Amino acid sequence: MAEHYTYALGRRKSATARVRLTNGKGNITVNGVTAEEYFAGSGMLLTELKAPFKAIEDDKYNASVVVSGGGHAGQVDAIKLAISKALVEKNESLKGTLKKADLLGRDPREKERKKFGLKGARKQRQFTKR
Repeated sequence: MAEHYTYALGRRKSATARVRLTNGKGNITVNGVTAEEYFAGSGMLLTELKAPFKAIEDDKYNASVVVSGGGHAGQVDAIKLAISKALVEKNESLKGTLKKADLLGRDPREKERKKFGLKGARKQRQFTKR
C-alpha cells in the first residue's frame, strides 16, 4: 500500500525546502539525516523548526525534508514555511491558527545585487572635496 503524504514547497532568501508530511511520531528528517544532526550546535534553530507544530499544539506528523541553497537560518525559515503550507494542505481548519502565528507568509527579502562602479550593492567610494 502506498504511503499517503502531503507535499509543500517553502522558500527564503536563496534556500528552497521541499517537505513531505506524513502521520507519525513527530520526527523531522532533513536531507536524509535527523534535524538534530543536520542543525547540530544550534538549539535555537531546532526550536524554531518545530514552531508550526507548537502553534497547532500537535506533533503527530513526520516531516521528510529536502533542502538546498542558503545558510542554516534561511533553510530553517524555508522549512518552517513548507511545513506550515503542508499542514494547511492536510487540514484547512489550521489555516487561521498558523496565520495568526505568522507562519504562512513568505519573507520576500533577498540579497541585493552588486552594481557596477560601486563596492557592493550600495557602498560607494569615499567622496573627497579636495
